[in-house]
Amino acid sequence: MGAKKQPTYRFVVADAHSPRDGRFIEILGHYNPRTEPKTIVVDEGKAKEWLSKGAQPSTTVRRLFAEKGIMERGPIPTTKRKPRSEKGAS
Repeated sequence: MGAKKQPTYRFVVADAHSPRDGRFIEILGHYNPRTEPKTIVVDEGKAKEWLSKGAQPSTTVRRLFAEKGIMERGPIPTTKRKPRSEKGAS
């Protein structure tokens, strides 16, 4: 969401099979990184309910929820993705 060079983000619950910017089930809150301090607004009741049902937050959402005290941050991943295998290797 937002405009060019002015990002704002929503916390949404979406099915894993939906496209990234596609359909979602419910909006849980929003995040504005441009304000000082950064604005994080979350409906904690809804967030905890979805987490108890087994919803898996992304690493960024997990970090922001940990800042708000909704959940534990957990282990920090060391790499974002697996390294590519070389094309010539067998």
